[in-house]
Amino acid sequence: MGITSNVATFDRWIRSSFVEMNTELEGVYWVQENRADVKTGGADIKQQMLEEGRSHIAKLLNEGNTDEGFDNNFDLLGNVGLYMAACRRHELTEPSRERTSPLREASALALQLGASLGVTPRFATSHLSTHNLAINGLYKTFTSLDAEFLFLEYNTRGVFSYKRAADALLRTLPLGVSHPVTFDLLSTANDALAEVISHNEMLYEKLDADRFFYCVRPYYKPHRVGLHEYRGANAGDFAGINVIDMLLGLCQADNLSYAQLLVDKFLYMLPEDQARLRDVMRRQSLLDSFLEKLQDDGSADWFQKNAKMFLEVCETHGKTAAQHHDMLVSRFIEKQAKALPEEFKENITASGPPLEVVVNALAKLRDLRLAADRDDIPSRYADIRKLKAKIQ
Repeated sequence: MGITSNVATFDRWIRSSFVEMNTELEGVYWVQENRADVKTGGADIKQQMLEEGRSHIAKLLNEGNTDEGFDNNFDLLGNVGLYMAACRRHELTEPSRERTSPLREASALALQLGASLGVTPRFATSHLSTHNLAINGLYKTFTSLDAEFLFLEYNTRGVFSYKRAADALLRTLPLGVSHPVTFDLLSTANDALAEVISHNEMLYEKLDADRFFYCVRPYYKPHRVGLHEYRGANAGDFAGINVIDMLLGLCQADNLSYAQLLVDKFLYMLPEDQARLRDVMRRQSLLDSFLEKLQDDGSADWFQKNAKMFLEVCETHGKTAAQHHDMLVSRFIEKQAKALPEEFKENITASGPPLEVVVNALAKLRDLRLAADRDDIPSRYADIRKLKAKIQ
């Protein structure tokens, strides 16, 4: 199904003038004494962006573009969302001082599209990663800064590696833990998770921490759409990583805090991801399946081989979680935030709560994935030890 000329024109603007204006504004902020202060510089550019975007969106709203097929409408929602996120970044809109978004046309179109698609009415991670169409090698971004390209490309690679691991684990379910091919699938999952580690290492080595903190991550802040404030897009807003968590048995859907995490991210995922996650929430984990077989089959060749590979997958998954928290969050967010003047430390996280609250929550999630020896969270430490003790 094709798209209208207004949709195509708006997309060209998002890929050209919009990027140029954001990049120019980042240049203004970068040379200021306080790079976090975006209130004073570039007023003419901000107004130009505001008005040009509003003009494009008003035409789309007037033509009633609501039946262009899922892919096209999801792409359009992404473009509207990128515009709204940029307005938030440049403080043309700011949720703490508003009861409703001043971006009335954009809010109306985003709400209409989000409701019809069954997703949150703002841009999500997939708009800039797995569903970001490149034209002549160039995909959609906020700016033309090298740091943003580097972040998006390695983040997208990481997402697809997680998806490959999740897909392999899902394919073990109809086979069972004793099937010889289950070993192959577990090995595939382990290799895919090792790729995540490699991608994270490249980010750690290559990504400029200051550029990321001051010029990339501010586009991921919470903002209002209509009356309601929606959290920012998060790199974990896809089903794969949680499918791995639950199928391995390291995290469980009946854990209150983990269940809350799942509920909070449902509408930030594509509908097929939402359906996959709901299905996995009712499945028995591989860890529980191995533990069931432990007493009677623990010495069998299949058990020794498959359980050993399963434990390797758990260990590698834990390493990705530790790496993300201890390397990436620490270097690219925590250390940078400490240098901010106090008045700029509010609203620096994509999810909204204060940074220390987010970091503490991430630390608990890391330790669940590591099956760490903690009694204040539902860690599978004892069960993993029990399984390891049986492996010869």
